[in-house]
Amino acid sequence: MADSVIVEQRERVLVVSLNRPEARNAVNREVSEAIAAAVDELDARDDLCLGVLATTGGTFCSGMDLKAFLAGEDVSLPGRGLAGITRRPPRKPLIAAVEGWALAGGCELALACDLVVAAEDARFGIPEVKRGLVAAAGGLLRLPRRIPRAVAMQLALTGDSLSAADAHRFGLVNELTASGGALAGALALAGRITANGPLAVRVTKEILDSATDRTVEEGFVGQEPLIQAILASQDAQEGARAFAEKRPPQWTGR
Repeated sequence: MADSVIVEQRERVLVVSLNRPEARNAVNREVSEAIAAAVDELDARDDLCLGVLATTGGTFCSGMDLKAFLAGEDVSLPGRGLAGITRRPPRKPLIAAVEGWALAGGCELALACDLVVAAEDARFGIPEVKRGLVAAAGGLLRLPRRIPRAVAMQLALTGDSLSAADAHRFGLVNELTASGGALAGALALAGRITANGPLAVRVTKEILDSATDRTVEEGFVGQEPLIQAILASQDAQEGARAFAEKRPPQWTGR
């Protein structure tokens, strides 16, 4: 992996950290390629259940590296988007651990994650209009699905930012932590998820991801083959057996 991105495994969790504090963790091509490679590893490995997207240096991400943009660098990946996740997130769950500012593409990275844990002094925003740009990495598509549409509209048109407390109140942020505690909070949340069956976790995310784009009946039809595969899995048998025997389950991911 590139030095601009640090990847480490913590039990069944892959922690992927942007490491460009001198550039407020702005995303250039190198960062996009490195994060894309990391989430591909996350999806490919049976011993990994989910990922955490974090950063170093006290700022989550200031978005696209404007210096790289002005130099003609394409910081997004074809078919995958900014950081390789805004257009095509991983199949397994991803938690954002947000410290400081999550602005523009940085906010869009958080929105591409399934869950957000944020420090109480974090702030979110899509201020692209202030630079004559448009939030094209999913911000305008995902924000009104995560918070009230009128609030999303105001943030997008004014470029104003949203406090972590308000983001939590509106449902964008799942959990708040003290300043400096977002990664620890994200790992604690990850631990509550990895205690569950890994196949069930992945399929649950897959069904939820498409739920708002379908009618309830379409959802039942679409989920049927996924549910049947889960019912036929070794993990489903192990879960029921462990419950009956009053012991922790031993998941195999099969």
